Amino acid sequence: MKYPETLNNLIDCFKHLPGIGEKTAERLALSLLDADDSMINLFSTSLANVKQKVKRCSKCHSYSEKELCEICENEDRNKNIICVVETPKDVVSLEKIGSYKGLYHVLDGLISPMTGKNPEDLNINSLLDRVKKENIKEIIFVLTPNIEGETTSLYITKKINNDNIIISKIAHGVPLGANMDYVDSLTLEMALENRTRISNS
Repeated sequence: MKYPETLNNLIDCFKHLPGIGEKTAERLALSLLDADDSMINLFSTSLANVKQKVKRCSKCHSYSEKELCEICENEDRNKNIICVVETPKDVVSLEKIGSYKGLYHVLDGLISPMTGKNPEDLNINSLLDRVKKENIKEIIFVLTPNIEGETTSLYITKKINNDNIIISKIAHGVPLGANMDYVDSLTLEMALENRTRISNS
């Protein structure tokens, strides 16, 4: 016996989502049959609106429903610092921490000639424009700690070429509670490079 066509179509839709296989898609689709009408209405409305209403902020390229996102519009944010990230999801992750109060800039990827990602494919020019036009005093790179991340950081740093702007990146190293037997060599190397001084006073 096969599922009705409408239910099969829903299962197929779920299967197109990342990380969703046949069994999970089937389970999700069947769960909606038992959901109450208010939940179904919210689900369908949100699904219809997400492509129509959610766009990119014209300044930082993060997600927004307006021309500027809430962070760029917020006058209480520190307008002198830009945190450079790969994706809008990174902005959300950093905001959950709650300690960073500056602005953001989403690159939409990293420089990677091997995969065809060149500087002109990223939001680098708009970042350089912001640095020229706004009173930026510091740029913090929060990028994946790999060759592509390092290449991207170095490329942008050379393009900025301004000694009056502090350029930094987040430290990478051994996480708290980690067993040294399981820490890979790259992580150890970065931990050594980003070591901090312990005061003896």
